[in-house]
Amino acid sequence: MSNKKESLLLVAEKLFYQYGFHSIGLKRIINESNIAIMTLYNHFNSKDDLIVEVLKRREQLYIGHLKHYLVNDRSSTFLKLAEGHADWLVKNERRGCMFLRAKEEFGGDPVHPIVELVNNHKEAMIDFILKIDAAITREKAMQLMLLLEGATALAETEDPNIVGIQLVDMTNRLFHLS
Repeated sequence: MSNKKESLLLVAEKLFYQYGFHSIGLKRIINESNIAIMTLYNHFNSKDDLIVEVLKRREQLYIGHLKHYLVNDRSSTFLKLAEGHADWLVKNERRGCMFLRAKEEFGGDPVHPIVELVNNHKEAMIDFILKIDAAITREKAMQLMLLLEGATALAETEDPNIVGIQLVDMTNRLFHLS
């Protein structure tokens, strides 16, 4: 990926996450990433295309972050995922799930590409959990997702460190890992 495209994606992600998708215009993204408008349009046909790329990139970063926690010890998959998610909450700003924020802004149109991407992301997260271990049921994967999503929401108003500790504790209790 070119340095200019990378800069554009980083600036766009930061601004979208901080201020929302509709309130940030392309002009601000261009100015803050210090690129020409033609550079933007060489990489993206529209603002929606840029948003889709930002969300896809964020998904890759998040899944990569979780995989890092699974590398050495798969004996307690759910605990490792909860620990990884707790760490993600501490390292990232406290603005909730970027995907759900996007769905809130574009949710009036259920077939909008961004809404479809968000729905697919949530389903992909359940599939990600299921693929880690064949013994994991869909019901258990959904239960873990409820814990992760709830922790993300609560970290908007509570200390993410404390939320993470509680997430790991609840994961241990719910899935009888200790």
